[in-house]
Amino acid sequence: MLLKTIEAVFDGKVFRPTEPIGLESNTRVRITIESIEIEEGEPYSFLDAAMAANLDGPEDWSTNLDKYLYGDADEK
Repeated sequence: MLLKTIEAVFDGKVFRPTEPIGLESNTRVRITIESIEIEEGEPYSFLDAAMAANLDGPEDWSTNLDKYLYGDADEK
């Protein structure tokens, strides 16, 4: 049995962990909810939100964004 405390953000439908939790998909868990008071002025950065979303993409995404959005100009 794993006992671990994590932080998560509720987006109105689901809880999104703010860090990886190391569980296999479809693992059943028991959740106890305790709201966290965020101190006034404590920023929640875009990077924190993006990391919590656990997005997957190519390693050169930022370098070749136009290529992924609009295609390779050399191929036309």
